[in-house]
Amino acid sequence: MSSTRLVVMLIAVAVTVLPGTAPADAAPGCRPADPAAAHGAAECTGPQRTGPVGASTAGRVTVDGRLARYSWPGVYFEGRFRGTGVGIVLDDAVNDYTVEVDGVTVATLVTPGRTTYRVTGLTAGRHTVRLVKRTESPTAAGAFGGFVAVGGGRVLAPPPTRRRQIEFIGDSLTAGYGNLSTDRECTDAEATRRTDADLSFGALTARRLDADYQLNAYSGLGMVRNHDGGRPDVTYRTFYPRSLLAVDGDVWDRPPDWRPQLVVVGLGANDFATDLRPDEAWTPQSLRRAYRDAYHRFLDRLRLRYGRDTLVVVTAQHLWNTTAFAEAAAQVVRERHDLVRYWYLDGVGLDYGGCRWHPSRKDHEVIAERLGAFLATVPLRW
Repeated sequence: MSSTRLVVMLIAVAVTVLPGTAPADAAPGCRPADPAAAHGAAECTGPQRTGPVGASTAGRVTVDGRLARYSWPGVYFEGRFRGTGVGIVLDDAVNDYTVEVDGVTVATLVTPGRTTYRVTGLTAGRHTVRLVKRTESPTAAGAFGGFVAVGGGRVLAPPPTRRRQIEFIGDSLTAGYGNLSTDRECTDAEATRRTDADLSFGALTARRLDADYQLNAYSGLGMVRNHDGGRPDVTYRTFYPRSLLAVDGDVWDRPPDWRPQLVVVGLGANDFATDLRPDEAWTPQSLRRAYRDAYHRFLDRLRLRYGRDTLVVVTAQHLWNTTAFAEAAAQVVRERHDLVRYWYLDGVGLDYGGCRWHPSRKDHEVIAERLGAFLATVPLRW
């Protein structure tokens, strides 16, 4: 683990019930929990929001009572509170999180488990809080139970969703795989701990544009072929419809207010970066044909889901050993007759210093700058 990362010791706490009625700006019907309540979760009276108390959600989640469960990287929750501290209810022994208060990172939670983490010692007044899932977890779901008032404070109504929305679809590049590493050689466990989706090019781009976003990324998977020909029974398209990745047949219940004006798709590095193995049925020509056909079907589904006014940007990146990815992706865009554009990321100026020659944190900042410059030239309908 990088020496610059802060590992926070977590302590489960009980929160005292406050008397009185919540003010007008409190989260609807919510007040701090009874000490006997499971996990120290907030208790509510009267009308209640569906899902975690006091939180607006960005990313694919499955709501189970007051818990939000999720698998995709970069899922985040935002809230507001009054007081000198706030509690964050979690049940997750797999993932890592960033906690921000008033836009400043105050903690990194490493596999926190079943707990309520408290931020305390703040100046009395109104504050914002943001919780971000940094890591991928395709085989396990995390759970968030809401923000909890502590120390006599109150959880307020969550902030409204942003007008601008962006969905990023891709593989390890989009997930920010290993971007915190200072060494290209990483074990699987090290790669997980050294990944921060919140510092990926997609998250950086969206924040610069003041947009809500999703990072629907899955490392190692391609449009029709996965890295080194592995897992031939599935592809990225198998998992894209899901909220919980490990649940066969799961379908994300898209909320009606999630209609991104921009979708950025980066799939193909895993299809083409590794040589075909003798036991694979593909030839270079048949792989390209299948890739293009599948890409068109995938884009058609996106268009059906989000409408004709959503701009889709098909991206390709430089691969050291082949131009097949860039050529096939560009051909897909040339064959489209709707609002689809092509963007190519060359490797100039990138150090690929992350785990296993993935882009470093610095590289993601460069990529975000280049993507932002490109987006300034296309017909975005914000």
